Amino acid sequence: MADRPILFSGPMVRALLAGTKTQTRRTLKFQPALGISIIRKTIRPIDGSPYHSFERRSVYGNYAGELDIRIKRGDRLWVKENPAIVPRTAYRMSEGVQQTLRPDDDHDAAVYAAEWDRSKPGRWRPSIHMPRWASRLMLTVTDVRVERLQDITEADAIAEGIEPFTDFLPYGCHWKRYRDGGWNSYVDTAVASYASLWTEINGPGAWEANPWVVAYTFTVVKQNIDQIARVA
Repeated sequence: MADRPILFSGPMVRALLAGTKTQTRRTLKFQPALGISIIRKTIRPIDGSPYHSFERRSVYGNYAGELDIRIKRGDRLWVKENPAIVPRTAYRMSEGVQQTLRPDDDHDAAVYAAEWDRSKPGRWRPSIHMPRWASRLMLTVTDVRVERLQDITEADAIAEGIEPFTDFLPYGCHWKRYRDGGWNSYVDTAVASYASLWTEINGPGAWEANPWVVAYTFTVVKQNIDQIARVA
C-alpha cells in the first residue's frame, strides 16, 4: 500500500464531496502501437493488486511484459485541488467555509476554490502546488482496470460524477454537455456527457483518439490523509 497524490478539477472535487464520483480514468502512459493488445490476467499477488500485462501478436513474433501502473489496489490517494492559504482566523466564524488547519503552524489554514461563493481570498494556488497537509479528501483504491476509453459503460460514466440535466425537460433523464455547452445544453446518454467532459479536459479530438486508459474505482473519505492516520 502506498500514498500518492492525484489532481482533480473543481467540478470533479464537488462530485467527490457529493458522493457521486467513485471512478476516475487516466490516460495510460504506455500507448500500444498497432498490433499490440492489452490483456488483464487474473493473477492476484499477496497485496491483492491486479496484474496487468500487454501482449503483441504479429508476423514478427510475440512479445509480452508488465505494464507500469503506479497506482494499485489498496493505495491511498490524497486529492490535490485549488487552495488558498490564509490566516486560520480569517474564516473561523464564517458559516459554510471549510478550512483545513496546518498542523505544524499556528497561523496557516487552507480554503478551497471548488465551493467558493464569496470574494476571492487572495490568490488561488494551482492544484499541482497543493501541500499534503491542505488536502481534505482521501481516496482508497478498490479496483484497477485497463481498457479503451470508449469502452466505458453508462454505469461507469455515471460513476465518473457527471451531472444530470433535467431542467425544463418534459421527460426522461438527460445529462450535462460540458464542452461548448451553455446553461441549457444537454445530451441524451451518460457516455455522451462523459465524452464531452473528457474533451473539455483533454482538448479537441481526445475522445475520438480512444486511448488506452486506467480506470480506478475508489471509496472517498472526507478527511486529510494524515489526520486519518493520527486518529487510527
